[in-house]
Amino acid sequence: MAKNVQLVFDFVSPNAYLIWWPLRDLLRENGAGLEVFPVFLGGMHKLTGNAPPFVRDAEIKGKNAYAMLEMQRFVARHGLTRFKMNPKFPFNSIMLQRMLYAADQDGRGVQFVEALLPAIWEEELDVGNVDAVAAAVTAAGFDLADLAQRAQTDEVKQGLIENTQDAVERGVFGIPTIFVGTEMFFGKERLGQIAEELAKA
Repeated sequence: MAKNVQLVFDFVSPNAYLIWWPLRDLLRENGAGLEVFPVFLGGMHKLTGNAPPFVRDAEIKGKNAYAMLEMQRFVARHGLTRFKMNPKFPFNSIMLQRMLYAADQDGRGVQFVEALLPAIWEEELDVGNVDAVAAAVTAAGFDLADLAQRAQTDEVKQGLIENTQDAVERGVFGIPTIFVGTEMFFGKERLGQIAEELAKA
């Protein structure tokens, strides 16, 4: 039976972009499938007391500079040369996450992520610009009217809240978090450990 890996995901995290393509390659090499689990990172931070690293570590001399160095190394190691830090970061991702949740209900969560990630983290899409987001979603072949309408329903809003709460209850505190079965791995630097866990399955 094919192995299945779950990625707890929010578009707002640059590390969600950075791990996406290497993780996809790793899963293909191991015959594993990918399940996207949409959450709202802002809500997760409130539930856990966590904060974005650039905020949390701002007063620690050298720490954010080193984090940027490690990011650059990761980009170089995996050939992610099209990556650009979005000029609107950190942006409010709630509408995108609700649309992702709706797309995932249709079995198209992975496709939605793969369509929007490059727009946000390569082409510098302004997530706060409704028209720009609408154009990106439409260009990716999704029914914009349907996703936008469903994103406003209580079902989708509550579903995203419950996903976020569920993730926190399982120990998640940040993005990206990956589950291989019940084993949890946090951070883009865990690809080697994920590979080892897949080899056991």
